[in-house]
Amino acid sequence: MEREKRNDMPFSRKRSFTFGAYGGDDRFTCGDETRPESAEDNNILGILDSPASESKPFLSASSNQRDTELFEIIEKLQGSRIDEQRCEFPLPLKSQLLTIGGELPLILPSELGGYWIDPPLERLVDVSPTSSHYGLDPESYDIMERDGEAKIYHEFFRSRYHHSFTAVDPSLGPLVLSVCLEEEENKLRVILRMKECSLHGVFSVSLFPNIPSAVELAKMLCDRVTVSKFEVVSYLKAPELITAFDEHRVSPNFKFGVLYQKDGQFTEEDILSNNDESEEFKEFLSVLGETIQLQGFTGFRGGLDICHGQTGSEAVFTSFHGREIMFHVATKLPFTEGDPQQLQRKRHIGNDIVALVYQEGQTPFLCDVIKSHFLHCFLVVRRIQRGEEKGGATYQLSVTAREDVPPFGPVIPDPPVFTDRSLLREFLLTKLINAEISCYKAERFSRLELRTRSSLLESLQAELSTRSQCMMGDPSLSALPSSEGVRGASEGSGGFIENFKRAIRVRSQSFETLGVPRKAGGSASQKPKTEKDGDSDKAPGPLPAPTDTLHRAAQPSDS
Repeated sequence: MEREKRNDMPFSRKRSFTFGAYGGDDRFTCGDETRPESAEDNNILGILDSPASESKPFLSASSNQRDTELFEIIEKLQGSRIDEQRCEFPLPLKSQLLTIGGELPLILPSELGGYWIDPPLERLVDVSPTSSHYGLDPESYDIMERDGEAKIYHEFFRSRYHHSFTAVDPSLGPLVLSVCLEEEENKLRVILRMKECSLHGVFSVSLFPNIPSAVELAKMLCDRVTVSKFEVVSYLKAPELITAFDEHRVSPNFKFGVLYQKDGQFTEEDILSNNDESEEFKEFLSVLGETIQLQGFTGFRGGLDICHGQTGSEAVFTSFHGREIMFHVATKLPFTEGDPQQLQRKRHIGNDIVALVYQEGQTPFLCDVIKSHFLHCFLVVRRIQRGEEKGGATYQLSVTAREDVPPFGPVIPDPPVFTDRSLLREFLLTKLINAEISCYKAERFSRLELRTRSSLLESLQAELSTRSQCMMGDPSLSALPSSEGVRGASEGSGGFIENFKRAIRVRSQSFETLGVPRKAGGSASQKPKTEKDGDSDKAPGPLPAPTDTLHRAAQPSDS
């Protein structure tokens, strides 16, 4: 009776996405857990509707039958999951694209919207090599700064005598204030670090009969400050910790995905399953950078394995205006037989923020064909001519990004074509870097960055306060662990998620330093993994932080 009762209980299927590129995980619930029924969300009997399943009970008394049915269920559910995630053109549109002659756009909008495309589809352009150009001036290709004020402390404070102060405001949370007197210019320079942003101001000393207190200076920068007292920082290594926090968003390293789309390929599975590289594609990769051997590579590795070959043997790498760039080229990442989603490839490209798509043929790229929580922008390049004359091939360019990503430069030329390799390289690399910096202002990343900054600032304030008390001779704080937390922020691997996890770890260690018990079950209570076998990149990477619109100079400034 109990078995029959279990067989009668309705099973439903819930989908949950891992945060990144691994697709969805199927979970089953039974009993009283219900959800609204729809044509796409049937119970398990509907999903497994077949002659084989009709002739057998769901729970069989035979062990062999149970094993057989289990594998049948897994196979059918896996197929259903892939079908649900697959994003492809509707059949009528697909057939039309395969039969229409002439030039087709590089990018087509998603049926659900949510993306912008540049140049817009409604703008008809002449892409012939003889058409006139504008916007091809490399002097105008300016690289955006992710945080223009991050190095103010290092530049104006560390080389001068200055003081820093800490406090915990009832409404604003932890505060770290730095004050420097520039006697040669008779100015007072101040930085106030809060969870949301850092405020910087320069005041003329002649405006004050006496040097203002730390509280007065903080209120000049932010009138929401309500704290009545700041503690002076006496820890000798405080400048190092403060610099690490201020510059946690600054990184000379970037990583981008590179997808290879052949003619007639419409789906994510088709694009990620390409293994061979045409001569034209190899020539394009040479524009981006140099093909290097990963084994023993000493530059910025962008999360690729440089010890055991688990992420392939080659990659494309380049240096550009003092920055190191690693490209996750899909065709150079490991290919897994029998895996239509190619998770070994998508785990890298799906966790990039910007990807470049190289097209061969006339098949457009659909904005949301690659399912990922992270990918926010695609630069699509199509070779439209095999040039025999001097200057080589001609490349056409288009850009698409999620609608909450602000526009970024350099401006795409009109017409959007390039015939000069060096000019194409300069434009693409500048556009890729600016695209990632602009993507950080999207809602998803801005929330994550704000949370990371808050955790780092909380750790910094606690570290400075505790270390200063130790310097003053507090016996209860005489045996403190090394300040690995904030230092780790400047020695990171360069990955977005890795830095976010590091911020949570920093907050956890701050609690341990203060003797505060941590909550069980949270990410902060998990023991961090030890990095080894080359798991760390060469140089520090960008840590999430608030949007640049929150970083503003204080109004009362005469500079």
